[in-house]
Amino acid sequence: MLNEVDFPLTNSQISEFILDEGYTTYFKLQQALSELLESGFIREESTHHRTFYHLTEDGAETIHYFTNDISPAIQHDIDEFLKEKHYELKNEMSVKADYFENSNMEYSVRCQVIEQGLPLIDLTVTAPTESEAATIETEPGDLCVSNGEVVVVIILVTYPGPE
Repeated sequence: MLNEVDFPLTNSQISEFILDEGYTTYFKLQQALSELLESGFIREESTHHRTFYHLTEDGAETIHYFTNDISPAIQHDIDEFLKEKHYELKNEMSVKADYFENSNMEYSVRCQVIEQGLPLIDLTVTAPTESEAATIETEPGDLCVSNGEVVVVIILVTYPGPE
């Protein structure tokens, strides 16, 4: 799947396809992903709530050796899934957020809108508690920051770009 898209996929996106099609169990899938990571065929990028998988150069080279071993029916299922969900998958990947404790003992939440691997918007806001930082990170599309009686609402909109 990762060789068919130009953006990383989350663990949940890969799991959705594999498990919905009944190709294996959740635990076997996680074991396979772990083995691919250890072998250097994929790399992992994690935030507090999501794990993204990227295909490495070694992984892309290795896929060419095994393409004929994947049944045409499974290849068709992958193509149909990606065709049907491409825009949804890409949009989910284009808004990223993560938080960390800063030097003021508060939390900085970094929200980004990514297009073709580059940030279109890169915004960092401060949250007074980890709980508030986690809330912002979980829903970066609708980011509300309260400062006394003034409320600033920032909507991160994904630009679909030229297709």
